[in-house]
Amino acid sequence: MTPMINNLHYIDTTEALEEIADIFLNADCVGVDLEADSMFHFREKVCLIQMAAGDFIAVIDPLAIDDMSSIVPVFERADIRKIFHGSDYDVRSLSRDFDITIRNLFDTELASRFLGIPETGLGSVMKNRFGIEMDKTYQKKDWSKRPLTEGMIAYGAGDVIYLPKLATILDHELEAKGRTAWVQEECLLLSMVRHQDNGDTPLFARVKGAGKLDRRSLAVLEELLQLRYILSEKKDRPPFKVFSNTSLHTLAKEKPLTLSHLKASGALSPRQSAAHGTQVLQAIEKGVALPEEELPKYPRGKRPNFNPDIPQRLDAIKAYRDDLADRLALDPPILVNKALMTAIAVLNPGTVEELHTIDGLRQWQISTLGEGIVNALHSAS
Repeated sequence: MTPMINNLHYIDTTEALEEIADIFLNADCVGVDLEADSMFHFREKVCLIQMAAGDFIAVIDPLAIDDMSSIVPVFERADIRKIFHGSDYDVRSLSRDFDITIRNLFDTELASRFLGIPETGLGSVMKNRFGIEMDKTYQKKDWSKRPLTEGMIAYGAGDVIYLPKLATILDHELEAKGRTAWVQEECLLLSMVRHQDNGDTPLFARVKGAGKLDRRSLAVLEELLQLRYILSEKKDRPPFKVFSNTSLHTLAKEKPLTLSHLKASGALSPRQSAAHGTQVLQAIEKGVALPEEELPKYPRGKRPNFNPDIPQRLDAIKAYRDDLADRLALDPPILVNKALMTAIAVLNPGTVEELHTIDGLRQWQISTLGEGIVNALHSAS
């Protein structure tokens, strides 16, 4: 159900936004959530920004507002705490669409994970904390369509109304467990993430399983992905709704060159084959005909020289981490993931200070696990 909200304001003009901006600029903390249209359009965009300060809720329509600049200082002021739940996508989107930098961010989903809470989705957290069943009626709506119904506006407001209260509860629990600094460091790093375009990187680098294909198949896959990109932009549809990655992966391996072979592969539906079969075959033919010396290579990181002691070191680090995670009632990867453990095993630090040279290792991780990891490595050797 959608909670009852009395002080709800739908903001769809520059003048109205300027008026409510002062309310948020005078708040200590602000709950924030977004609605976007990534499931429906080629270029995703923020379609709604929901903000809560006390019992004042604003549902802001950026598609109707010409100038969003008056709300930007709320996000950039370090003395105003911004409460999100699962902020990675939101931070990237606000930066991409409005050039917004968020200072003093607190992520309640992240905090919940650092408290060892197994189900951290907003719906689960709201139910467990406040006994509230979140309304999912509009979860898969196209938020770019206008006009918005009263139900959609109320739904958007329902996602932020409890965030400041939830943050206060989580603050106390983190402090009691001595994990406040952990979450603060992670939230600071989260506030710095940014949307990234593909740039010059081949499109196949983002397709799961592409690294297992031979170079000729990679060439075919890239041509198919380039075709999908063009069709997606023309249709204004997300790429996965034109052709799935699985379908293109199959075509890259089988490389059908006739319509009958294409249909026999089962990679495309009859409708897809009828609409785009000729273009797909042309893309495959282009990849097949690419000269050997021009075939792409899958980009891989430089692998360190293999040391036979590394697996033993990795086992020692993992055993220590898993034991500590069990004692702290946390999911082990939250403490340190496999990639970082591997980097530590390769470095084989003899002191805690050496851990500071490992890219991506947090200060809280070094403070909490550093000594134990070094001791585990000493024991393993």
